[in-house]
Amino acid sequence: MSNSLKKRKAKDIIAAVFARSFLIFIIFLALLIIFGLFLKARPILSIVSLPELLFSSSWHPMKNEFGLFPFIIGTIEVTLLAMIIALPICMLTSIYLSEYAKRRFREISRFFIDILAGIPSVVYGLCGILVVVPFVEFTGELIGIQTTGYSLLAGGIVLAVMVIPFIVSISMEVLRMVPEPYRESALALGATRWETVKYVILKKARSGLIAATVLGFARAFGETMAVLMVVGNVAQVPKSVFDAAYPLPALIANNYGEVMSIPLYDAALMSAALILMLIVTIFSLTAHYALLKLGKTI
Repeated sequence: MSNSLKKRKAKDIIAAVFARSFLIFIIFLALLIIFGLFLKARPILSIVSLPELLFSSSWHPMKNEFGLFPFIIGTIEVTLLAMIIALPICMLTSIYLSEYAKRRFREISRFFIDILAGIPSVVYGLCGILVVVPFVEFTGELIGIQTTGYSLLAGGIVLAVMVIPFIVSISMEVLRMVPEPYRESALALGATRWETVKYVILKKARSGLIAATVLGFARAFGETMAVLMVVGNVAQVPKSVFDAAYPLPALIANNYGEVMSIPLYDAALMSAALILMLIVTIFSLTAHYALLKLGKTI
């Protein structure tokens, strides 16, 4: 074996060791965060049972009552509402850009999508206060519902606008991953462009589109600032989309500075953060599994 070949092999080994070390560090960091949150949440878990913490609606920190149920429901409902609004828009936009739009228009659109994805969440929140909240208040008055506009619906609309660029970007890449021969074969057999998309492209890219949706859900689930500014922040279980809600990220952001003077408050907020972390981790792992499955089928 020549010296040059030995040097190249040594460089490959060193590069692989460095890459593996950084990967292990990242995994260790994620596990360390989860473990740290668990340690901080232990004091309340040793006093209050987990079912009581998760399913109690009583939130009175001064009385040591820390029921997280209204906040969990608020988080789930605002996220689901955002996904219901965003998904049809995302799927149709992705299909158009991937299968129908000309290349130049696709590149220009991708540029603006990237700009939307990079806008800070506080800017979306301000736009929500100026535009979405008055719109929701006006809509409520039209149908005879009294509302301030700061509501579950306002939070869902703002959150939907925030996740649309994220889901569109991933979905478009997934659709473009489908090999061109699949399209050409379907068209050669007499299928229309839409039939090709419906019966060939979407079927082949299904796992990837599910992954994009799940990643969008995880992204929306942990969003804080924009939702905090428009959702109303009232500790209650919303009975309609026009009621105020209080998601878990908003609870943590609003109250963490006050925890030092109230016993167990810190542990209650850390348990809320732990719940968020675990849910986002589960959704992210599900999405990555779906993407790996897509890579094997294409």
